[in-house]
Amino acid sequence: MEIVVDERKFKDLLKNAFSELLEEKKEIFYGIVYEVMEDIALVNAIKEGEDSASVERDKIFKLLEG
Repeated sequence: MEIVVDERKFKDLLKNAFSELLEEKKEIFYGIVYEVMEDIALVNAIKEGEDSASVERDKIFKLLEG
């Protein structure tokens, strides 16, 4: 037995299901988006740091203390 579904109806069903999932699980979705954004920012900071000059450890700690 084969089930045939109209492509437009299938897309509408997927959209509705995804919308309901987002509404019911907002905090999970936002958490995932937040983690991804944080990871992207970390990657960008690492890349920026690779291109900058090295600084002595003592200078960094003096800046943090004062």
